[in-house]
Amino acid sequence: MTLKAIQTDKAPAAIGPYSQAIFAGPLLFVSGQLGLDPSTADFVGTDLTSQARQALTNLREILRAAGGDLEDVTAVDVFLTDMTKFTDFNAVYETFFADHRPARAVVEVSGLPKGGQVEIKCIASIGK
Repeated sequence: MTLKAIQTDKAPAAIGPYSQAIFAGPLLFVSGQLGLDPSTADFVGTDLTSQARQALTNLREILRAAGGDLEDVTAVDVFLTDMTKFTDFNAVYETFFADHRPARAVVEVSGLPKGGQVEIKCIASIGK
Protein backbone atom coordinates (compact mmCIF):
# COMPACT_ATOMS: atom_id res chain seq x y z
CA MET A 1 0.00 0.00 0.00
CA THR A 2 1.26 3.46 -0.91
CA LEU A 3 0.89 6.25 1.63
CA LYS A 4 0.53 9.83 0.42
CA ALA A 5 0.79 12.96 2.55
CA ILE A 6 -1.77 15.71 1.94
CA GLN A 7 -0.77 19.35 2.41
CA THR A 8 -2.73 22.55 1.74
CA ASP A 9 -2.10 26.16 2.64
CA LYS A 10 -5.86 26.58 3.15
CA ALA A 11 -5.40 24.92 6.56
CA PRO A 12 -2.74 25.64 9.18
CA ALA A 13 0.61 23.93 8.74
CA ALA A 14 1.33 21.10 11.16
CA ILE A 15 2.81 22.39 14.42
CA GLY A 16 4.85 19.25 14.93
CA PRO A 17 6.43 16.33 13.07
CA TYR A 18 3.26 15.09 11.33
CA SER A 19 1.20 15.59 8.15
CA GLN A 20 -2.11 17.39 7.82
CA ALA A 21 -3.47 14.11 6.46
CA ILE A 22 -2.35 10.76 5.09
CA PHE A 23 -4.00 8.77 2.30
CA ALA A 24 -3.84 4.99 2.85
CA GLY A 25 -5.78 3.28 0.08
CA PRO A 26 -9.21 4.87 -0.14
CA LEU A 27 -8.98 6.05 3.47
CA LEU A 28 -7.85 9.53 4.44
CA PHE A 29 -6.69 10.07 8.02
CA VAL A 30 -6.89 13.77 8.88
CA SER A 31 -4.76 14.96 11.80
CA GLY A 32 -6.34 16.89 14.65
CA GLN A 33 -7.31 20.42 13.70
CA LEU A 34 -7.39 23.37 16.06
CA GLY A 35 -9.22 26.65 15.52
CA LEU A 36 -6.16 28.28 13.97
CA ASP A 37 -6.22 30.80 11.15
CA PRO A 38 -4.17 29.26 8.29
CA SER A 39 -2.48 32.56 7.44
CA THR A 40 -1.38 33.53 10.96
CA ALA A 41 -1.35 30.23 12.92
CA ASP A 42 -3.16 32.13 15.69
CA PHE A 43 -6.53 31.20 17.15
CA VAL A 44 -9.42 32.94 15.40
CA GLY A 45 -10.96 33.75 18.78
CA THR A 46 -10.85 32.89 22.45
CA ASP A 47 -14.28 31.23 22.59
CA LEU A 48 -15.16 27.61 21.83
CA THR A 49 -17.65 28.52 19.09
CA SER A 50 -15.17 30.42 16.93
CA GLN A 51 -12.45 27.82 17.49
CA ALA A 52 -14.79 24.93 16.65
CA ARG A 53 -16.01 26.64 13.49
CA GLN A 54 -12.44 27.26 12.31
CA ALA A 55 -11.27 23.75 13.24
CA LEU A 56 -14.10 22.27 11.15
CA THR A 57 -13.31 24.65 8.30
CA ASN A 58 -9.66 23.56 8.42
CA LEU A 59 -10.73 19.92 8.40
CA ARG A 60 -12.96 20.53 5.37
CA GLU A 61 -10.14 22.29 3.48
CA ILE A 62 -7.82 19.32 4.02
CA LEU A 63 -10.53 16.95 2.81
CA ARG A 64 -10.98 19.11 -0.30
CA ALA A 65 -7.24 19.14 -0.95
CA ALA A 66 -7.43 15.34 -1.01
CA GLY A 67 -10.35 15.35 -3.46
CA GLY A 68 -13.09 14.79 -0.91
CA ASP A 69 -15.47 16.72 1.31
CA LEU A 70 -17.37 16.39 4.57
CA GLU A 71 -19.81 13.89 3.03
CA ASP A 72 -16.90 11.43 2.76
CA VAL A 73 -16.20 11.45 6.50
CA THR A 74 -16.86 8.14 8.23
CA ALA A 75 -15.66 8.89 11.78
CA VAL A 76 -14.90 12.01 13.81
CA ASP A 77 -13.01 12.32 17.11
CA VAL A 78 -13.46 15.51 19.11
CA PHE A 79 -11.39 16.65 22.07
CA LEU A 80 -12.84 19.37 24.32
CA THR A 81 -11.13 20.98 27.28
CA ASP A 82 -14.52 21.67 28.90
CA MET A 83 -17.33 19.14 28.50
CA THR A 84 -19.85 21.69 29.80
CA LYS A 85 -19.51 23.28 26.33
CA PHE A 86 -20.68 20.07 24.61
CA THR A 87 -24.01 21.65 23.57
CA ASP A 88 -22.25 24.73 22.20
CA PHE A 89 -19.95 22.47 20.19
CA ASN A 90 -22.89 20.47 18.81
CA ALA A 91 -24.56 23.67 17.59
CA VAL A 92 -21.49 24.47 15.46
CA TYR A 93 -20.95 20.85 14.40
CA GLU A 94 -24.52 20.61 13.06
CA THR A 95 -23.87 23.45 10.63
CA PHE A 96 -21.11 21.38 9.01
CA PHE A 97 -22.72 17.93 9.31
CA ALA A 98 -26.40 18.76 8.78
CA ASP A 99 -27.66 15.64 6.99
CA HIS A 100 -24.53 13.49 6.98
CA ARG A 101 -23.94 11.91 10.40
CA PRO A 102 -20.60 10.11 10.65
CA ALA A 103 -19.71 8.05 13.70
CA ARG A 104 -18.33 10.32 16.43
CA ALA A 105 -16.68 10.37 19.83
CA VAL A 106 -16.27 13.42 22.07
CA VAL A 107 -13.94 13.32 25.06
CA GLU A 108 -12.77 15.86 27.58
CA VAL A 109 -9.02 16.41 27.85
CA SER A 110 -6.95 18.40 30.30
CA GLY A 111 -5.20 20.42 27.62
CA LEU A 112 -4.62 20.88 23.89
CA PRO A 113 -1.74 22.30 21.84
CA LYS A 114 -1.32 26.08 22.02
CA GLY A 115 -4.05 26.22 24.70
CA GLY A 116 -6.89 25.45 22.30
CA GLN A 117 -10.39 24.62 23.49
CA VAL A 118 -11.21 22.04 20.81
CA GLU A 119 -9.36 19.70 18.46
CA ILE A 120 -11.07 17.63 15.76
CA LYS A 121 -9.73 14.75 13.65
CA CYS A 122 -11.46 12.43 11.21
CA ILE A 123 -11.26 9.46 8.89
CA ALA A 124 -12.81 9.70 5.43
CA SER A 125 -13.27 7.29 2.55
CA ILE A 126 -12.39 9.09 -0.67
CA GLY A 127 -12.56 7.51 -4.09
CA LYS A 128 -13.34 3.96 -5.01
